[in-house]
Amino acid sequence: MLVESQDILSPELIEDSHEYWAELRAHDPVHWDAAQRAWLLTRYEDVVAGFTDARLSSNRIRPLLAALPPARRERIGPMLEVMGDWLSVTDAPAHTRLRKLANSAFRGQQITHMADWMSELVDELLDDFIASGSTDFVEALAGPLPATVVARMMGAPASDGDLFRKWSDELALVAFSAGDAATPDRHARALASVEEMQDYLRHLIAQRREKPRDDMISALLTPTTDGDVLTEAELLSMCTLILFAGHETTTNLLCNFLVVLEREPHVREQLLTDPSLINRAIEEVLRYEAPIRIVVRWVAETHERGGKTMQAGDRAYLVLHSANRDENVFEDAENFDIQRPAQPSHIAFGRGAHACLGAQLARIEARIALPRILERLPGLRVSGVVRWKPLVAARAVTALHVEYDSRKASS
Repeated sequence: MLVESQDILSPELIEDSHEYWAELRAHDPVHWDAAQRAWLLTRYEDVVAGFTDARLSSNRIRPLLAALPPARRERIGPMLEVMGDWLSVTDAPAHTRLRKLANSAFRGQQITHMADWMSELVDELLDDFIASGSTDFVEALAGPLPATVVARMMGAPASDGDLFRKWSDELALVAFSAGDAATPDRHARALASVEEMQDYLRHLIAQRREKPRDDMISALLTPTTDGDVLTEAELLSMCTLILFAGHETTTNLLCNFLVVLEREPHVREQLLTDPSLINRAIEEVLRYEAPIRIVVRWVAETHERGGKTMQAGDRAYLVLHSANRDENVFEDAENFDIQRPAQPSHIAFGRGAHACLGAQLARIEARIALPRILERLPGLRVSGVVRWKPLVAARAVTALHVEYDSRKASS
């Protein structure tokens, strides 16, 4: 049975799309969405297969550029050209090489050993938040924390974290696809931010070439054991992606965690009583309300899937939010349960070679920040109605205001 398409950017489906995803999983799991000009893959098994199927290509920017009418290409092409060099939109063998270099740089940063200074940063942000009397969780905590972490990892002054955040927010307008109707100037804004950011990075890279330090840019400049090294253009592209992946994912995870806790208040009490449950809670939030809603692929080869013919040149949307609530995979999939077994595993950060570059960093920041936030903001609760950004790819709040019972800072 075919299911009638709904607008996945409508206010109703941005608010809650899970009933629609469930209908598609049950009756039309490989569904053609004419408005999005894309196939929606909603079952867990199809989404997991889609991550490793070479017929569904990550190289989706270059084909899109080639297919654009001249007037539209002139308007949005320059920004897409920048994104076309990102690691996340390349296929093997180019992707294999770039991922190896990126993984080496992340390992060199020893992310798991950053707990001390990350904890200090969280407490500094909480001190400022409490002292200011602010209620804006995004502006005071969820936005500045990952931006400052990425700035420090790259060897930039922590005070430049606000710049990193601004650049990342502007990039999100294009990378997460808000739609031209929502933000008609989004490509121009994103391009202006990228150009400003890359000018900044060129200066930082030049400093590290002259005098390397123990930071990520220095690590990216270091040849591998087989002598491979990033070109200047590849280095700029890699730093741009690391900034974006390391900021947006974590911001959304922190906010979505609080939204879920508001709906599941008993979980907050469980975490205060037994902080060791924080890892389980984070993984369940990632399954239940993941920061990434949809991953986009380009159909590189015509093939059959779920009884449908996917034509070369079509787009495919791997709907993570649907796959992670597939009732054929997860028991009581629509219920939030921090005691849920680790297997089967959610795919909030994707799977395989193209798994999210910022996944490990997002998890570690959340594990460090959330217990301190809950401890130092007693009775923490969301204030007002939660609104979500009308984005294809991301699950992100427009703002998040909170209240708590005491404004006395505790150490």
